[in-house]
Amino acid sequence: MASSNDHVVNLNYTLKGIKLNVIIDFIQTNYRGLIIVSNKVVSPSDICVISNYIKNTNNMDPKNIQEAHLPQSKSYLKVLGISYLLEGTNIPIDSSVIESIIKATHIFNDIKITSKLHMVKVSPKSDMVIIWIDIWDSQSRTSAKKIINCSFNVESFIATV
Repeated sequence: MASSNDHVVNLNYTLKGIKLNVIIDFIQTNYRGLIIVSNKVVSPSDICVISNYIKNTNNMDPKNIQEAHLPQSKSYLKVLGISYLLEGTNIPIDSSVIESIIKATHIFNDIKITSKLHMVKVSPKSDMVIIWIDIWDSQSRTSAKKIINCSFNVESFIATV
């Protein structure tokens, strides 16, 4: 963003115009994205207003803008009960298959995967694989807590997080 001071003023004008009590103090860019500092912890509706402002600014490609969120940390999830081979073949399952299944599974709604999935065959003679998933989570781990011990289907197998 070319002029962060102008954006601070415009954002504050927008927030005040819809009678929100949030004031943006500072905007900074870094290699990971934008850092926006406010006078208080923002609510999801405040984040939505800020996101919409950013998406509608000039010189921003909306396709490259990730959803805004409060500071988060990584949670690591372990998925059990998945066959190492694709059903009816001798082809090992890969992370792209698992990732597409996870994205289509309702228990993973609103879950953001942070890095490539890690897959390990249980043992050389086993037909099962263990998968580790890194996700962005709130500081209280609410995203991970809601899916721990939940099950979902991968082909004809039931996997458990």
